[in-house]
Amino acid sequence: DYIKSIYMIALGLFISGLASIFLPDFSRSILTTNILYGIMGFALAMIYAPLTKLIAENTSQNHAVRCTLFLNFAAYFGAPIASGLALIFIWKNVFKISGIILIVMAILSFAVFSYLEFKKIIKFKKIDKRKSDKSGYKVLIKRDIVRFTFVSILTGVIRTTVLFWLPTYLMEYLSFSEDKSNTFNIIITFLISLASFAAVSIYKMFKENMSKTLLFAFSVAAFFFGLCAFINQAYINIFVLLVAIISSNCAATMLWSVYCPSLSDTGLVSSATGYLDFVSYMSAAIASKLFGNAVSNIGWNGLIFVWVVLMIIGIIISLPIKKRCEA
Repeated sequence: DYIKSIYMIALGLFISGLASIFLPDFSRSILTTNILYGIMGFALAMIYAPLTKLIAENTSQNHAVRCTLFLNFAAYFGAPIASGLALIFIWKNVFKISGIILIVMAILSFAVFSYLEFKKIIKFKKIDKRKSDKSGYKVLIKRDIVRFTFVSILTGVIRTTVLFWLPTYLMEYLSFSEDKSNTFNIIITFLISLASFAAVSIYKMFKENMSKTLLFAFSVAAFFFGLCAFINQAYINIFVLLVAIISSNCAATMLWSVYCPSLSDTGLVSSATGYLDFVSYMSAAIASKLFGNAVSNIGWNGLIFVWVVLMIIGIIISLPIKKRCEA
């Protein structure tokens, strides 16, 4: 929020690109691999929040929702593309090709955004550091960031962790071969990437009422996750699981495409988005470790029950409360 978004975005893309290119050359050392992978992840984290700020502060609310909607789609769509590259090239070349793409995008983004700024089509909303330090967090609390912190945690666990364990679920629980599991994983991830568009339609259906949309999304997700434990037919089970994940992602779309851009008047879009992004990934990282142990201890049905409980928590926090500020 203090540094221009165009600098953050270009620098993040460029640094992550360099790290991606060099990583295969240093892959024999676990230490250097972890360092370069860490640098890549940190640099990539410099992109999303400043980009959301740039969009939110230079477009109307409706247009901001549409723009960030495509950001959500792109974030999910990257996974099947990466899987496709991994099927075509050896892993080292995948990293190098991705790194080159990132560097090219860094140069293009800086050139395009600089031109738009020069033409005064976009501008950077600078905030008063002293003022924001004193009252920024109070403003965000009034704007319901506590509730959306829980939304970020819950959807982060499903969005990141469940998808991470999906190939294992397909092989161990549904007894698909490794090849079929990988194919289904690519198809499912692609279909999930389209969920963002469905989420906005549901939001419009509920007349842009955030609480009702979240309540609907978490309720459907809880119901269909629960069905997974009772349906033995593999293909039907996949369909039910897909609906559950998509429903959960609808709640995530409300967070990233509606709530975060709605904070444009505060000047804290990047801070809030970055914080919520951190919460999402941190909870997913912890849950991933716990889920790995849970499969061994309580089995897949037990883990499915955990997913249902998480969605029920989502239902509870989605219940409208008087004097709650709607995004």
